[in-house]
Amino acid sequence: MDRRQLSALAHADHPISAPLSDSTVEHLLHRAIRGQDDHLLDLGCGDGTWLLRALQAHGGVTAVGVDISGEGFDHVLSEAARLGLEDRLELRRQDVAEYRSTRKADLVLSVGAAYAFGGLLQTLDAAREHLAEDGMFLLGDCFWEREPDADVRAEMENGPQKFADLPTTVAQVVADGWTPIYGHISTMAEWDEYQWCWTGTLAQWALDNPEHPASGLAHQMSAAHRTSWLGGYRGFLGFVVLLLRRTPPPASTEVS
Repeated sequence: MDRRQLSALAHADHPISAPLSDSTVEHLLHRAIRGQDDHLLDLGCGDGTWLLRALQAHGGVTAVGVDISGEGFDHVLSEAARLGLEDRLELRRQDVAEYRSTRKADLVLSVGAAYAFGGLLQTLDAAREHLAEDGMFLLGDCFWEREPDADVRAEMENGPQKFADLPTTVAQVVADGWTPIYGHISTMAEWDEYQWCWTGTLAQWALDNPEHPASGLAHQMSAAHRTSWLGGYRGFLGFVVLLLRRTPPPASTEVS
């Protein structure tokens, strides 16, 4: 069991891989799905839980999820089969940056997966490529609630993705040709529930499986994550979900 598998295990009690409550997810999907026959594409879908919930609530919707991990796919596909939804859900194990769709989506989702594309603007470009002309994009990404100290910033921005404050984040999205039509900012309660589930689920697995070769690593990952959160970015790092549509080009002004 490697770190990717352990990370998937940490989400067992909070399968939405983001600081969002079940009611928030339900509300966001209700706002984003406009037709009963919409086609959905989730780029960086995790185990596919977002799509399974969308299919349960919206009869006729079809969905494709793409994720490089594939952890949890078997469980979600089995659950889809139990619910009679297997013919409407496809999960593909593939690098999202390399995926090319054969059908334009009415709704593209990418929640907490901007790192897979290299950052916010690259994620917007990817969504545009897969989206139907009048489609919508449900984007979830982090931002800085407050300016962090240098050590926290360095830890959270140790890859290609960098974060900004919320006004700057939204301004970047707008400047790239998108109009926000709805949004949700994760509450502290949503953050705390997500993080306690992540660290606690992994720690409990380690305690319940002391003889497993990965038990020690699971305990270390849980402790390190908890320390980083409680002693570092808690109250500094925010999370926003934006429901976006393409901004139409300005009308041309003809001089007679």
